Amino acid sequence: MKFFIDTANLEQIKEAQALGILDGVTTNPSLMAKEGVTGAANIINHYKEICELVEGDVSAEVIATDFDGMVKEGEALAALNPQIVVKVPMIKDGIKACKYFSSKGIKTNVTLVFSAGQALLAAKAGATYVSPFIGRLDDISTDGLNLIAEIRLIYDNYGFETQILAASVRHTMHIIDCAKLGADVMTGPLSAIEGLLRHPLTDSGLAQFLADYQKGN
Repeated sequence: MKFFIDTANLEQIKEAQALGILDGVTTNPSLMAKEGVTGAANIINHYKEICELVEGDVSAEVIATDFDGMVKEGEALAALNPQIVVKVPMIKDGIKACKYFSSKGIKTNVTLVFSAGQALLAAKAGATYVSPFIGRLDDISTDGLNLIAEIRLIYDNYGFETQILAASVRHTMHIIDCAKLGADVMTGPLSAIEGLLRHPLTDSGLAQFLADYQKGN
């Protein structure tokens, strides 16, 4: 399973990269705004900085919601760096844009996916990644993990190469459950990834080892 961090915060990206397990980054306009990055020129520069920090794919989202606008923005984003994955919304023109980009060899991430049918369309359009938002489904009392299982089954049935990128991951158990279900990628906050490090028996065991060592010195 690939680990992506869902942020536009450069320090968090550096910290995740330092762990040695970071495979990529996902961003969106809300995350950019959260870091005070606004305006087209500043956003472009920020994407460039992110690409310099990581070796893997960096999802950069288009703002346009029409086909022509998405193509224009997406081509400009893709030209920044080979690591850039153009992120398009799961709407009719988004699927059309996804098909266009895939025909040009431009990597894509179809985002805001909430059903298996949407994921099937994204795969048919040649998406590199599809992003089902499991946390947001959980928020409305719907089983987000079940969606991952449905998509995995459909993709395996037909040999689709589109990677399932579990998005809106909220906590550590989301990561574990998505790994069990066969998600190709997870993206979430650094806190969820770091949560995998922690176990009380590890802490108590290490404390005991150190205590025993001190007794002998």
